[in-house]
Amino acid sequence: MTSYFAQLTTEMNNPATACIDECGTREMLLLMNDEDQRVPLSVREEIDAIAEAVELLVHSLKNGGRMFYVGAGSSGRLGVLDASECPPTYGTDPGLVQAYIAGGDVALRTAVEGFEDNSESGAQLIREKGVRPGDVVIGITASGSTPFVLGAVRQAREIGAATVGVVTNKNSRLSELCDICIAPVVGPEVISGSTRLKSGTAQKLVLNMLTTGVMIKLGKVYNNLMVDMKASNKKLYDRSIRIVREVTGVSEPQAAEALQQAGLHVKTAILMLETGTDAGEAAALLKRHEGRLKAAIRDVRSRSAAGNGNRDSLSDGAVANE
Repeated sequence: MTSYFAQLTTEMNNPATACIDECGTREMLLLMNDEDQRVPLSVREEIDAIAEAVELLVHSLKNGGRMFYVGAGSSGRLGVLDASECPPTYGTDPGLVQAYIAGGDVALRTAVEGFEDNSESGAQLIREKGVRPGDVVIGITASGSTPFVLGAVRQAREIGAATVGVVTNKNSRLSELCDICIAPVVGPEVISGSTRLKSGTAQKLVLNMLTTGVMIKLGKVYNNLMVDMKASNKKLYDRSIRIVREVTGVSEPQAAEALQQAGLHVKTAILMLETGTDAGEAAALLKRHEGRLKAAIRDVRSRSAAGNGNRDSLSDGAVANE
């Protein structure tokens, strides 16, 4: 009887790289690059499922839900990487997008492969983190069969949370537990079974799409600029100045002054400069428009065009009573 793993494309031997150990360095790298080029196309085949997952996540986060990545090994590390970038890039609360790996944080640096085989540990993680209905749990596993991930997703489903799978094989065990399963088929790996390669690249692309798509739809991007970030270090402060100047056309000193008044929040500084409001008024406008900068700017400009655009009309009370 054929085992589950023997049927996985990610466990199969890749004839294109069968002699890779005999290649010269350049030829070896070209073989790897040839295989890597298949990955974006496999992800493209899953765009509909990815879009469905983004809409699910947006609905959840808009209504007080949270997003949880759960994985093991390379898959788990990719989830942690993606989640950890959300606060500095989009100004999110660290609790909004969370990620956990089998074996805990030590597994980020040291392989602790045995932990992934414990499904109860995955279920316990979900209980310990207080996952509730309205949250979304995303299981990441190339094989779609990692017990730790299956246990976590199964527990989340029982609690009433929505579930998404990110795998690189079709008809996986995980797909049976998920509301949505994203399964780009990357084919056999360059080195048989080494799923940190093409599978890992595919997972990274999918996770990029999930969080980026969600943050755009939550109003954390203006045009293609990360206007909800907070300038927490020198590089981000410099980027903040450049973003404010690009949108508003003001000088560097003017951008810096507005940023200081806005508590280093780019979106607020832009709104102040574009509408002539102060920091408090800008914050009230952003809240009224669910953080959507374009909508807030248009609101002020339409009021001005109608003869109601003076500063008095932009008080908290006027905004709230429109």
